[in-house]
Amino acid sequence: MERVPILKIGDILLVSIQLDMSDQTAVQLQEDLAERIVATGCHGVIIDITALDIVDSFVGRMLSTIASISKVLDAETVVVGMRPAVAITLVELGLSLNGIRTALNVERGMELIAAARGDELDYQLDDDPDAETARP
Repeated sequence: MERVPILKIGDILLVSIQLDMSDQTAVQLQEDLAERIVATGCHGVIIDITALDIVDSFVGRMLSTIASISKVLDAETVVVGMRPAVAITLVELGLSLNGIRTALNVERGMELIAAARGDELDYQLDDDPDAETARP
């Protein structure tokens, strides 16, 4: 069975879904993520779906379930990297991602999580015209 890697970046867990999700893989991801949230004490989860060409009702439900589990464990969930075709499909299917915030990319997702926690980021976005270079 394939597993989805979960990376820790500071106070955030990054999940990049690079494969088609089977039922078993989705359940394993939910369990792995819940264990990692508890073990690390992280307060944010970013799920990167950039590699997904299609998000069907199964994946939509899985994302909602992960967000609910994370919320119960005091972690904010942001889905990033959604392609326009995926967003259109979700709307056409009438699927809403309840409890899930979305962002265009990982940086924006990290900003949303920091804002939800009332934290200040220690870096600024590159596309901000007033931004200086990233601070260490």
